[in-house]
Amino acid sequence: MQDVMDETAVLARTRAFVEESFLYMRPRFVLGDDDRLFEKGVIDSMGVLELIGFLEPAFGVTVTDEEINEHNLGSLADIARYVASRHRNDAAA
Repeated sequence: MQDVMDETAVLARTRAFVEESFLYMRPRFVLGDDDRLFEKGVIDSMGVLELIGFLEPAFGVTVTDEEINEHNLGSLADIARYVASRHRNDAAA
């Protein structure tokens, strides 16, 4: 794993996970980087837990209860920014 996680790499891996785990029955569904995952019906509350279960081992982050919100996990772009910022903060510590 890289010391500093690139947002583009996080976005690509997270998109692949979301497509495989949540959109496999909707092959024509187009999900933009900034589309809201809840509003578009991509994930629900249980899906958030699955998403966190992917993010933590895939990117070596621990998502705290306080960090589970729309700002951090609302869209693919939000997730990429959140994970990359966690890596930057951890590297600086």
